[in-house]
Amino acid sequence: MSTIKTVPSVSVNYARTGASTRSNELGMRAMQERAYEKRGEQYLLIKSPPASGKSRALMFIALDKLHHQGLKKAIIAVPEKSIGASFANEPLSEFGFWADWEVEPKWNLCNAPTSEQGKVKSVGEFLEGPDRVLVCTHATFRFAVDELGYEAFDDCLLAIDEFHHVSANPDNKLGAHLSEFIIRDKVHIVAMTGSYFRGDAVPVLLPEDEAKFETATYTYYEQLNGYEHLKTLDIGYYFYSGAYTDEIMSVLDPAEKTIIHIPNVNSRESTKDKHKEVEHIIGELGEWLGEDPETGFQRVKTARGRILKIAELVDQDNQARIQQSLRNPKIKTDRDYVDIIIALGMAKEGFDWIWCEHALTVGYRASLTEVVQIIGRTTRDAEGKTRARFTNLIAEPDASELAVAEAVNDTLKAIAASLLMEQVLAPRFNFKPKNPGNGPEEGFDYGEGGYKSGECNAGYNKNTGEMQIEIKGLAEPKSEEAQRICKDDLNEVITAVVQDKQTIERGLFDEEMVPEEITQLRVGKIVSEKYPELDAEDQEAVRQHAVAALNLTQQAKKALTDVLGGGGGQEESPNTALIDGVRKFAMDVRELDVDLIDRINPFSEAYAIMAKTMNETRLKELKAIIAAKKINLSMDEARELAKRALKFKVERGRLPSITSADPWEKRMAEGIAFLAKKKAEAVNG
Repeated sequence: MSTIKTVPSVSVNYARTGASTRSNELGMRAMQERAYEKRGEQYLLIKSPPASGKSRALMFIALDKLHHQGLKKAIIAVPEKSIGASFANEPLSEFGFWADWEVEPKWNLCNAPTSEQGKVKSVGEFLEGPDRVLVCTHATFRFAVDELGYEAFDDCLLAIDEFHHVSANPDNKLGAHLSEFIIRDKVHIVAMTGSYFRGDAVPVLLPEDEAKFETATYTYYEQLNGYEHLKTLDIGYYFYSGAYTDEIMSVLDPAEKTIIHIPNVNSRESTKDKHKEVEHIIGELGEWLGEDPETGFQRVKTARGRILKIAELVDQDNQARIQQSLRNPKIKTDRDYVDIIIALGMAKEGFDWIWCEHALTVGYRASLTEVVQIIGRTTRDAEGKTRARFTNLIAEPDASELAVAEAVNDTLKAIAASLLMEQVLAPRFNFKPKNPGNGPEEGFDYGEGGYKSGECNAGYNKNTGEMQIEIKGLAEPKSEEAQRICKDDLNEVITAVVQDKQTIERGLFDEEMVPEEITQLRVGKIVSEKYPELDAEDQEAVRQHAVAALNLTQQAKKALTDVLGGGGGQEESPNTALIDGVRKFAMDVRELDVDLIDRINPFSEAYAIMAKTMNETRLKELKAIIAAKKINLSMDEARELAKRALKFKVERGRLPSITSADPWEKRMAEGIAFLAKKKAEAVNG
């Protein structure tokens, strides 16, 4: 449709190697094989995207623990009943494994028609009986622990699916139970998640508990790079004014298999009548032909004569019937079984529709996890599906609104979610200091002309989806924990950065802000608070790696936007792979060094995208609102500036000058002056 308009904030191309869908001699795909290699760990955390095969990976691991590691029982807990089907019987031996996965029907409590009290009683009977595998919901597991006590689960494997539902918050019962199990140390735990972070910025586990877990990580990039069919994924947002129902056809293409998530009735974006919103969307799509008597889907004839089948999950009276139709096995084999799904709180986590090409979400989502889960609906591999996209339709903040502060916060959170998803979808970065002894490594492609001695090289391994980048002056992590963070957990650091309200406000709208105030001060503070157990050198190494990952992705996006003219990356456009953008930026600068990376505002490209998609008057209003709440220098910030000033003195042989033309040097000098002033006031006061 020529009228479709949206500006993807990132468009990522993948190689379609088929590696993530091929199986080894035991019937394991690449992600499952990686997790199985760590099957001997008592506490294992599997971080892997939707559709990568986490449930089957758990089956392999659980069977080994039951048969070879002396555990008596395996209990799998899932967040909602529908996900329990993922752990149904599997004839694993048909594909090369040495045992089958079998769950007696009575021990899949997700299917049990009894009350929660009855399910808790069943858990007790299971623990006393001869059978070895039980599946239940998180809620049933929590109640069972309350009723039976921790000791009853000794020598069991506890597998927690969708682990991001756990929180270190004392009010989170599941998190509190797991912490107690870890203290008691008589169980094995396998935790599985596609998004190991929470939208409320509360950690999933306490640091001392998390340190006990071995991690098996499989990235989005590895997963999508290894598909056979899906080649391109676009992530973008589109701002609108007025009612979203008047704008939705600007971003909705009826030719794409689409899940539309309409806004919660309590949100700003809602018109407060969800049924009329659905009616309006259906009316905009075409002429209503009635309900399909077999499935309950709405039939709509488009202007081009195509008949759409629309599954409407908003009307609660018809919801059960539509859900049943969406469970029909045909949905997996027949691309045209359904065309569009309209939902409110459903069709997110655990919902499997492999043909979905577009997830269109109206309104910001408070939880970054929810955004990841929604995008995960589109990232299934299916024949004939080469492109997928996620669009977030967001109401522009209006300065005339009473709830303008809330509107601004919603906008910032939507941008934060987009920034994080760009990072999640990017290749795994392997940063190394530029040294004279460096040379090319096997498996890496260093671009035209190959590896160049004396320059900072950027190599790409198409088999692993890993990008190796040399950076002059880069600090190397020394401790095992810091090395692990730099290898596996940089996205967790970046999550904390983009969720920091003051950081994103200043990065987007404060024209006087010196980039180092974010890259060095704010990110440095976030790292020191997140990893207090690391020494100062390791904290600095983690900071540098996180800033490098964030800024390289953003600069790659800028390089692509410049090439494509902001058009969103059509199939025929050149240089659409984000990997090319990373290499282009790395090669375009004279020398890639830490100081250069620190001098880039990580949010500048997000602002450029906003400027393209938001009404100019609204954007000015937004800047004015943020500018009006500008925060003066705090004591903590002044102390951090003073620390950086001392480092500057070691390197340059002098303290920073307050009259310097370099804005960062001047800012450090202001920090020293601020502390001197406060000290003088204390002496005189």
